[in-house]
Amino acid sequence: MQPRAILTSQQFSLTIRRLCHLLIENHGDFKNSVIIGVQPRGILLSARIEKELRSITKLPNLQHGKLDITFYRDDFRQKGKPLEASETNIPFSIEGKKVILIDDVLYTGRTIRAALDAMLDFGRPENVELLVLIDRRLHRDLPIQATYVGKIIDSIAHERVKVEWEEEGLKDTVWIENV
Repeated sequence: MQPRAILTSQQFSLTIRRLCHLLIENHGDFKNSVIIGVQPRGILLSARIEKELRSITKLPNLQHGKLDITFYRDDFRQKGKPLEASETNIPFSIEGKKVILIDDVLYTGRTIRAALDAMLDFGRPENVELLVLIDRRLHRDLPIQATYVGKIIDSIAHERVKVEWEEEGLKDTVWIENV
């Protein structure tokens, strides 16, 4: 089967904007809220969300960080090659804050579990909300669900969701393809 687009560039843009309006509705002035993108792919979405939020709200106080989960994953010992950690940059305390954790695709829930473990090294938040662009709801290994979802899809195990980003020189598009 040929790859098929499940979010076109225009739909992609509208989805980001809709997610930002939902965040504004729930977080207001963001004074007690922080945004954390999960490395590697969640940081692209979190940067886009932050940029759009700044454009809509004109708020100067949005706090945005990046979280690497490499050594928190439950499968890191199963990979046959040496691990390369990405950057973690959380230049603020999350203690008592409302954390908006962001990743591109929610699949089994294992990445988010690792992110929650890693995040706790930076403090104890008041609460954590999960924002994802795509939710593959039929394949959870863990009982994790997103608070904010761009699009829910039902896919089969041998299909893969591929998110392409303008920041990587591609057109903003989400594809589903056979592997």
